[in-house]
Parts: sequence; C-alpha cells; structure tokens
Amino acid sequence: MYNFHEGYGMMGSYGAGLGLPLVASVILLVAAWSLVWKGLALWRAAKRGDRGWFIAFLFINTIGILEIIYLFAITGAKMSDFTKPTTQSGQGNDPHAGHDHN
Repeated sequence: MYNFHEGYGMMGSYGAGLGLPLVASVILLVAAWSLVWKGLALWRAAKRGDRGWFIAFLFINTIGILEIIYLFAITGAKMSDFTKPTTQSGQGNDPHAGHDHN
C-alpha cells in the first residue's frame, strides 16, 4: 500500500530533471512557451502600431495560440524573421557599410 505522507502522493514521479513534480515541470514549460510567443507578438504588434492587438496580447493569456495566429496568419511572418539578425534600414546587408575602416 502506498503511503501518501511520503513524497508527492500519487504524483511522486519527477519531471524535467529539475527535482520538481511532473505537474510543476509541465506548468513551467507551458509558461516558458507562452512567454516566448507573447514576447514575439507584443514586439511585432508594437513595431506595426497595432494597438488593439498589443492590448489583447498584454491581457489575454491563450498559451501562445492567439500570438502564433497573429504572427503567422495576420502579419505573414516567417520563422526566419525571428532567427536571422536584423539590419538597420539604409545599410542593406553589408554590416560594415557606413563605417570608416582606417
């Protein structure tokens, strides 16, 4: 018979190697997932001046679903938009343009 006073009761298994119960590990992973997508969506909405979307992302938590829809379906973003370095306008792709190399 299992003793419920030891360990974490029925949720005695540990997850993610963090010494946390499995449920807590899942909650942390979902929170991290949501935070990444929320940050990307807030950044893009602010850059585009989409005040309504920005406010919605700020106050509504959809575990990243609404943010992903906005980023890829509404704004037409691609995954490469978030993985490649950005260049300043007017300098093209040359990172040394406009700098004096004496």
